[in-house]
This record gives sequence, structure tokens and C-alpha cells, in this order.
Amino acid sequence: MSVHERRRLPPGLEQLFADGGAGRELTVDLPPGSLVWPDPKYDRMRTHHRPSFWLSDDPVPPGFWARLRREHPRSGLWPVLLEDGVQPWSAGQIAPDSVAQIDLFTAEGFMAEVWRDLIVSRDVVDLSPFGKECPGLAPPGRLMADPDTVADWYADIVVQRVTPLGLVAVDRSADAPVALGWQGAVHHNEWNVPLAAVLRSWEERFGVRVVGMGFDTLELSVAAPPMTLEHALHVAAEHWTFCPDSILQAGGSLAEYAAQIVGRNAWSFWWD
Repeated sequence: MSVHERRRLPPGLEQLFADGGAGRELTVDLPPGSLVWPDPKYDRMRTHHRPSFWLSDDPVPPGFWARLRREHPRSGLWPVLLEDGVQPWSAGQIAPDSVAQIDLFTAEGFMAEVWRDLIVSRDVVDLSPFGKECPGLAPPGRLMADPDTVADWYADIVVQRVTPLGLVAVDRSADAPVALGWQGAVHHNEWNVPLAAVLRSWEERFGVRVVGMGFDTLELSVAAPPMTLEHALHVAAEHWTFCPDSILQAGGSLAEYAAQIVGRNAWSFWWD
């Protein structure tokens, strides 16, 4: 058996790629698992003609996420720890979209539009010092460590919740929710594509990586978090438009929430 034959994608995983996985390689031995297709009740447009992701049958051990993350440049498969079991993952309760649509949106545009909408519909949040005017995007943070190294560290924390692992064919972690078909923010934003534009921006400004997802949760590692309260307040304003429930769960105040994310290397979001 040639080196190429030993290193190519395991049988079936080539279906995750539009080009059939040409030139892709994976050297890590995968545990038992299966490809997940969208349930037609959730993918009503029937536009997705490939499986959305591969899912392990059982929870994975610490360190396994990092091994697959290191393979990403060659495999094209980004690992995601998938909480909440059967629903929605193995049941196929997903609605994948083309990641090409993410290019149609910007983090700035999303934040401005949602800020205007939330000002009208949710007056229970203390937005001091910003008030009704959207402050725009926060300045970038300064890297504390390599983003992938921070992601490996956080994955070993999330995996302690005893979670299976998914593999999704994307070039960058921010695109994973769209390609996978995650619907966790549906009560805030029915389409997850604009949220992925925000995630791309956070990758670039804060060294964010998508590490895990649940039915209505998202787990991100952060290599360049805000280190001052002033900076954190500006970042908190972005978080309010991304996941308003985060601020409400923190007492309904940007300032209270901002104090919680100063220097933190992980952001967790939960849409109620």
C-alpha cells in the first residue's frame, strides 16, 4: 500500500466535499461513526445533496479534538464537539447552507441592523455607555497565544461534558455552523449565515475558533480577548447583537457582562 493510499480520507468522508475530497488526507484513525444527512423536514428546500457532517458514535477523549484540528490543513475537516446527543445531530435536525453566502454579509452591517431592531423590541438592557447609537465593531485584541493552541486547550475543557465529535468540510472554523446546518440561534436570527460573518470577523480580530455547538449553544475559544473594561464594553455591545440572551443572563447590563469577559479565553453563548 502506498503512502498516498494510507493517508487519504476514510471511505465515505469524500462525500462531504463538493469536489469529492480530491487531494485531502487524514492520518488520524477515526472511531466508529457515520455521515449525517439533513432530515427533509428541516431541509425543506432540498438544496443540500451531500451529507452535512460526520458524527462519532460515542464521546471522544481529551486530546482527540486537537489531533484532528492539526490535520485540518490537509484534511479540510474542522472538528466540532457536539453536545446534546441525538437532538439535533444524529436525528439530522439541521438546515445546511452554502458557505459562499457568508460573503454577502459583514459583521458591521449585521451589528448595525440588529442594534436598531433590538433598541425597539428590547428596552430591558442597560446599554451604558452606548445608548441607542450602535458603536460599531470593537478594535482587535492582542494575541495572548496562538489561536489554535488556545482552541486545543478549550476543547479539552468542553470534552469533559462527555460529547461526541463532528467533522465538517470547511476552510475555516467560522463557517462550520453554516455547513453543518446548526439552528441554535433560530429564536434570535432565523438564518445562521449572517452570524457566521460575525464569527469570521471575530476570528480575525480576537483569534476566535469554533470549538463546540449544542442544540442552542455555541462554544468559542478566544486567543485575543479584551484586557480592559473599556475594550470589553465595546466587545459586549457586539455580543448583545450576536446573542442578546447573553446580556440578559448576566443581569441585563453591558457593564456587568463586560466585567465577565475581560481576559477570558472562551466565550459561551446560549440562545434561550
